[in-house]
Amino acid sequence: MDIDTLKHALIFADTAMELQAADPVLLDVQGLVSYADYLLVLTGTSVPHVQALADGLRRRAKAEGITVVSVEGERAAKWALLDFGDVIVHVFQPAERGYYDLEGMWGEVPRVEIPGADQAPTAQFFAP
Repeated sequence: MDIDTLKHALIFADTAMELQAADPVLLDVQGLVSYADYLLVLTGTSVPHVQALADGLRRRAKAEGITVVSVEGERAAKWALLDFGDVIVHVFQPAERGYYDLEGMWGEVPRVEIPGADQAPTAQFFAP
């Protein structure tokens, strides 16, 4: 296990929760995919919230010296993907999170406990 990568994933989770992201889930996909070790799945409640989460995560990465490889979907902000190398962050609005159902797709992978996640807001997921 790469401790630095896990530390980065938890930094992003903490930052997202400070910005009121709902229902944070951290998936450990080490050894299962070649593009990342962790997937962090979050919910933003609106276009401005998804954009604020993406912006806040980018700023935190910069402050921590973590490279932002790419950002996708931020403008429309129904779903944004932030690629930090070994950590990929998905920020969904509720309908999109329900539709893509990453937790269901990765149902067998270990979840990493996120300190304080039980205090995070919750959002209702639903498919369109």
